[in-house]
This record gives sequence, structure tokens and C-alpha cells, in this order.
Amino acid sequence: MDQFKQEFREVFFSILPVTLVIVLLQVTLIHMPFSDFLQFLLAALLTIVGLSLFLFGVKLGLLPIGESLGSSLPHKGFFWVIFFGFLLGFVITVAEPDVRIFAQQIEDAGERIATQNVLILAISLGVGISVVMAMLRSIFNISLTLLLIPSYILVFVLGYFVSDDFFSIALDAGGVTTGPITVPFLMALSIGVVSVFGGRDKVSQGFGMVALASVGPVIAVMVLGVLFS
Repeated sequence: MDQFKQEFREVFFSILPVTLVIVLLQVTLIHMPFSDFLQFLLAALLTIVGLSLFLFGVKLGLLPIGESLGSSLPHKGFFWVIFFGFLLGFVITVAEPDVRIFAQQIEDAGERIATQNVLILAISLGVGISVVMAMLRSIFNISLTLLLIPSYILVFVLGYFVSDDFFSIALDAGGVTTGPITVPFLMALSIGVVSVFGGRDKVSQGFGMVALASVGPVIAVMVLGVLFS
């Protein structure tokens, strides 16, 4: 309970400034219907409670199991590291709320660029492949620069072959993968993998997976744009 109270306190003081700004705008400028304003206050309260429970669950379960899996997989063999690295990256992105909201907003915008499920699939595949790259980087001690620079060069090259719609969507797709489920789990997974190899710096080698997980969906959605074109 002490840990949950700490999470609740941190979330409360994080969301409080946003709530106060909306209240100030309501009183001075907006004057939205009172029922809508009450609905906002209720939503703010539910957000505080829900996010507190979520962060409590992440620290209680996701982080430990992610690090445990990361430290166990290298002992099972190279194939299983690659297979489960891809699988974990894929399924954790499918479950990511930011990705689903992002795909839904594209449909709500009225642009029939791609269906919601196709976009989620493309983004998840991109993250899965990126996790595999991060695993290989940790195993073979590859510099992060050698992976990121070619990846972003590929992004710029693909940008010439996709429409403006797909280009914009692809760049935002990289951002929505850095959500509250994907980031903690993948970081814990990466640190767990690095901890197996003696003499590796956990900071320089354990971190950087999120950067790779961000560029992977960009490339995947751009490839989808090329196929749709």
C-alpha cells in the first residue's frame, strides 16, 4: 500500500497542473456546458486512479518479468533469443494503448489510407524486428550508431516513394510505440539480456532498445505505404 500511495501521489501532482489549467480556462474563457465540465473532472479523477494502478502494476510485475526473461533467454540458445525477442516485441505493441488510439484516430480522420488492424500489424512488426536488432546488438556488442544511422538513411530514402499521408503517419507511428507498456517492458528486457554478458556496461548496451523500437515502425509503415502505392 505504501508503494501504491507513492504512485498515486506522483500521478496526482503530475495531472493536477493540467486540470488546473482547464479549470482556469473554463472560468475565464471557454465556458463549456457545465455537464461537459463535470465530465472532464470525473475523467481526470478516473485517469489519476487508473494511471496510478497501471504504474503500480508495471513496477510490480512487468519490470521484474521483463528483466527475468531477458536474463534467461540467452541461456536457451541463439534461435530462441531471436524468436521470443520478435514475439515479445510484436505482442507488447499490439497491447499498447497508444498504438490502438493512434490507429483509431486515423480512421476517425476519414482518410481510408489503411485499416486500423493493418496499421497495428505493420507497427507491431516494425517493433518486433527492432527488438531482434536490439537483441543482436546486445549479444554481439554492436554499436548503436551502426544500427541507427542506416535505419534513418532508409527512412529518408523510403520517404521519396510514399505519399505525404503515409509519410506523416509513419513518423508519428514511431512516437506512439514509446507508450506506457512498451517502454518499461522492452527496457527491462534489454537490461536483462545485457546482465548475462559479463563486462558489459548496462547503460551503454542495455539502453537504446527504445530508439530502435521507434525507428522500426517508421520503416514498416513506409514500406506499407510503398505497397499501397
